[in-house]
Amino acid sequence: MSSPDMLLPSEPNLNEWQPITLTLVEYPKGDLVGKLLAWISLAPLGIGAGFVALILFRRDLHTIVFFLGTLVNECLNILLKHWIKEPRPMSRAQIWTEYGMPSSHSQFMCFFATYVLLFIFIRLHHINNSNSARFERLVRLLVLAICWAAAFLVCFGRIYLMYHTLSQVLVGALVGTVMGALWFLLTHFILTPYFPMVVLWRVSELFLLRDTTLIPNILWFEYTVTRHEARARSRKLVSMKSQ
Repeated sequence: MSSPDMLLPSEPNLNEWQPITLTLVEYPKGDLVGKLLAWISLAPLGIGAGFVALILFRRDLHTIVFFLGTLVNECLNILLKHWIKEPRPMSRAQIWTEYGMPSSHSQFMCFFATYVLLFIFIRLHHINNSNSARFERLVRLLVLAICWAAAFLVCFGRIYLMYHTLSQVLVGALVGTVMGALWFLLTHFILTPYFPMVVLWRVSELFLLRDTTLIPNILWFEYTVTRHEARARSRKLVSMKSQ
């Protein structure tokens, strides 16, 4: 008969444990600037999570296409990395990929910031002289400032933390900027005219996909529609109770 110990699985070798290096960012111990930049470098993951949340809860076609653009941009980065095969400036035991040209973080952030820039100045070009319009313009400028400040800090952090060289970051930023502009132009001039037809597809109705392209201020639209519906239901409820 075999002993009870033989029936138990062998203990794992601690030397074989592997971290998820996609989210692993190292910084010099005790360096507060490096720690801050390490946290900021996680911005692409936060943006990606935001995309998923928006797609799940809003089901807007433009948001879905925007997210697909970030995936195409990331695939291009992987292809360029394995084609150029330029090593990173510092060798690390745990890293997502040993190649550093171009920087995927810089490419992602510049893609995102460029797309948002063009979206605001081309898609949201309607301007009037009302006070609400002035406030909206200030909000848009603030959004642009945050996007580009985040992109700059992520790019700077990749150099500061020695994950990439200056040239790798600059090439990544350039590729991301070009890809962001091209994807926006593709979406705005070629794909968007088909959105009204796409939302009529059976699969679109099944997943509750919608097209909000012609609605200038979706937040205000949803607020007023929801408020009107709530008031109508409240009046109906009061009428039913009074009968």
